Amino acid sequence: MLSRLALLLTAPLLLYQGRRVRSTTPRLPEPPGDRAGHLANPHQRKLRLLLLGDSAITGVGSASQQEAVTGQLTRLLAEQYDLQWQLIARSSLTCAQVLELLRESQLDMPQVDAVLVSVGVNDVTRRTPLPQWREDLRAMTSYLVEVLGAPAVLYTALPPMHKFPALPQPLRWFVGQQAQQLNRVLQQHCQQQTQTELLNFDVPYEPKYIATDGYHPSAVAAQIWAKAAAQRLAQKH
Repeated sequence: MLSRLALLLTAPLLLYQGRRVRSTTPRLPEPPGDRAGHLANPHQRKLRLLLLGDSAITGVGSASQQEAVTGQLTRLLAEQYDLQWQLIARSSLTCAQVLELLRESQLDMPQVDAVLVSVGVNDVTRRTPLPQWREDLRAMTSYLVEVLGAPAVLYTALPPMHKFPALPQPLRWFVGQQAQQLNRVLQQHCQQQTQTELLNFDVPYEPKYIATDGYHPSAVAAQIWAKAAAQRLAQKH
């Protein structure tokens, strides 16, 4: 953990770098495309999938929803299931804000069989304290399981932010440390809940896997994410 002395010494530089990154990094739009659908396959089992979270799962970094994780994942699952799906997500939201968005949203499905969640990066950048992060995860899982009745919740691990090319050093190292701390709490949370599981997958940090903002996953990286999620969901449903 970063010592208080080191944090005090580097705080002015970190603040400067953070402001500069926010002002110079291009803001990519959420891609166009459907956010709900039914891929009918009447000879297969039904699967009602909710995709939930932040800018990564909205598809920022891809040209369309078809290229983003939602489109790639639903195409894969439609080969095995009669699939009904819905994406509820928005850029720049923390875990608590994603839950608020979910509560305010209208579900198109009568029930939810599985959820793929992407949260945490904005909790890093907004410095959500670890105790609050734990409570936010608990509230999220409670709502998904107890209110929506989801038997399977798949949390996507935070990306290795210490590798984000858009971030200069030492800011890149600092947010990487923060992301690792939140990831450890997320892993503990998933281990403690019977309906939750942590999804880890490796993405090479080479140019083709990174969007033009140096921050979000490209469509190539989204394909890796979608394949990993499809394999895990198939094991659970």
